[in-house]
Amino acid sequence: MTPFQYIERSSPYSEPSGASRPVRLVTPADLDGGTLEAAAMSWARGAGFTAEPGRLLPVPGTDGDIASALFGWSGDADGFSAGKLARLLPPGDWHLEGHRAGRLGHLGFGLGSYGFTRYKAEKQRQARLAVSEVERTELERQLAGIFLARDLINTPTNDMGPDHLEAAFRALGEHYGATVSSIVGDDLLAQNFPLIHAVGRASAQVPRLLEMRWGRAGAPKVTLVGKGVCFDTGGLDIKGAANMLLMKKDMGGAANVMGLALMVMDAGLDIELRVLVPCVENAIAGNAFRPGDIYRSRKGLTVQIDNTDAEGRLILADALAYADQTPCDLLVDMATLTGAARVALGPDVAPFFTDDDELAGRLADISAEENDPMWRLPLWAGYEKDLKSRVADLTNAPSGGMAGSITAALFLKRFVGRKTCWVHFDIYGWTLSEKPHSSVGGEAFGIRTLYRHIRDLAKQ
Repeated sequence: MTPFQYIERSSPYSEPSGASRPVRLVTPADLDGGTLEAAAMSWARGAGFTAEPGRLLPVPGTDGDIASALFGWSGDADGFSAGKLARLLPPGDWHLEGHRAGRLGHLGFGLGSYGFTRYKAEKQRQARLAVSEVERTELERQLAGIFLARDLINTPTNDMGPDHLEAAFRALGEHYGATVSSIVGDDLLAQNFPLIHAVGRASAQVPRLLEMRWGRAGAPKVTLVGKGVCFDTGGLDIKGAANMLLMKKDMGGAANVMGLALMVMDAGLDIELRVLVPCVENAIAGNAFRPGDIYRSRKGLTVQIDNTDAEGRLILADALAYADQTPCDLLVDMATLTGAARVALGPDVAPFFTDDDELAGRLADISAEENDPMWRLPLWAGYEKDLKSRVADLTNAPSGGMAGSITAALFLKRFVGRKTCWVHFDIYGWTLSEKPHSSVGGEAFGIRTLYRHIRDLAKQ
């Protein structure tokens, strides 16, 4: 079975063959040391090629056709600079000569081949990288998960509202033979998901909780929860226009856990997988929830709404309480939750929170090896007092504006049992500037690290 694709695209990889042409990764030291063969060295000097990182120089053969290419290499160990090759190389099959780029170089090439083409016809990129069949299977699996997350986030809300996100969720589950169900509209109240209902009830597309189950009963249990706010106006505490512009990405947590679930299912890991996506649009209408409202959550804790723009933690609270009713070996939630996280770590590094030191250390080690940047922030108990409300058990928006990412994580922690191995990711879900391996737009955060950790968990 081929990996699930939300938007169909051809593979950036090919089988090794004698027809593929070599790409040599060249540093200035290689030119100075004369390590290239005489013909290539002469051509590079004649063309003024200095091995500037990211610059490509096609090299002709004796017949005048392009026979190889030189690519300026920074010497980076992560290999993701090779992503630029997917956009620079002429059509045809190529291979990276030598071992400078390694596995991550092959992955970087594939990541760099991505284009969001749903609304704009673009010429099909035809450069492909030759890799072994075994490596290609794993590379295509990871690309499919990452590209699914990117595609879902990049799709505007008129085509990615709660109805559409459920359709994509169901298509993913059906592709891998998973069981998919949903609780929709007023049934959320009947089945005790009051916070999800309150946040989403003003939208023309009713709120819902999506659930997917896959894998072998009795295997290690992994539950993934993703924030699925398909658009966030801010509710009645309405956002300004500039802050609302990118709010189609507020379902980035859902997109990321769906991409991670794809990797797990496609690999056939011996895992009992459960995926939960509370799916809403935070819209404005006469029945919208208001500042000052108080709601009783699924767990029974009452929450005072001090800002309707702090809606993501509300829908996650009900979903996490539901997830925590069934013991599991790992509970992960991912959400585009706070601007404070971006102030702390910028748009490229995903902060994560957990009380499990062993898990935190393992994730940090894997993220460094996978070039999948993340950083642990503290669940600082001293800020628990900021969650207090005079008239309810909790406030959803502590005053003062301090430590916003931490207080949001502490809020979520109140809905997870103390014995649960839980980790919360506060992701951005977007790339602001083009990188060799990533174009401007929706992005996956942390899921390659989590996939590898879950793969290890399945082997235990």
